[in-house]
Amino acid sequence: MLLAVDAGNTNIVFALVDGREIKTRWRIATDPRRTADEYAVWLSQLLALEGYQRSDVDAVVVSTVVPRALHNLQVLSSKYFGSDALVAGRAPLEWGVALDVDEPQNLGADRAVNTIAAHALHAGDLIVIDFGTATTLDVSDFNGAYKGGIIAPGINLSLDALVNAAAKLPRIAIEAPKNNLSVIGRNTVDQMNIGIYWGYLAMIEGLVARMKAEIGRPAKVIATGGLATLFEQHTGVFDAIEPDLAIQGLAIMAERAHIIA
Repeated sequence: MLLAVDAGNTNIVFALVDGREIKTRWRIATDPRRTADEYAVWLSQLLALEGYQRSDVDAVVVSTVVPRALHNLQVLSSKYFGSDALVAGRAPLEWGVALDVDEPQNLGADRAVNTIAAHALHAGDLIVIDFGTATTLDVSDFNGAYKGGIIAPGINLSLDALVNAAAKLPRIAIEAPKNNLSVIGRNTVDQMNIGIYWGYLAMIEGLVARMKAEIGRPAKVIATGGLATLFEQHTGVFDAIEPDLAIQGLAIMAERAHIIA
């Protein structure tokens, strides 16, 4: 089996994958100071709880947008799983798709991996929206080539900035407003909730509309990230939600490189 590791700015997701089937997944806060030994203790316990052991892992693949976290993940792989970690974007896990942008070397690994997975699962022109630390909207054409996109502050970052900059505003949970028919809040918490939720959804809908107009062909919208399902209930902008897109992308890349069957 494959241990797929998606290291983001906020969380690192570890997933045990058999072929393209995700058997189980775990999430831990991203901390570049976390050592390989700390990862190993945590992972070993979780593997055991699911009925697995370290020897069940045949290969480790990593996608990361946090360069400082990579070394300890590589040590984890070599020391505790007996193999060198394979890093997305490096041989033998080359992207295998065209990165048709001005600075392909600066494209985040997460966005490339998402593009690969989205095109393995869906045909045609695609817009992939990833609700992470940042919210990214990425366009790829019907051939699978990455054409560019948008980076916006993630919804949690936006809320944190608002609360930290305004002394009297409370910290609130991000949730759909209870009254779906009104965008006029009657108290501070409701007004904040409306602003962050409907404001963010309006941004997504507006950006997608502009992207589709620029693409000039029908484009399917694929959403991923933890908050995708939160917005799904109040918009028709998503054609599909793929919560494990990055992990699926890593498994697909490993399969194409003949690392796993």
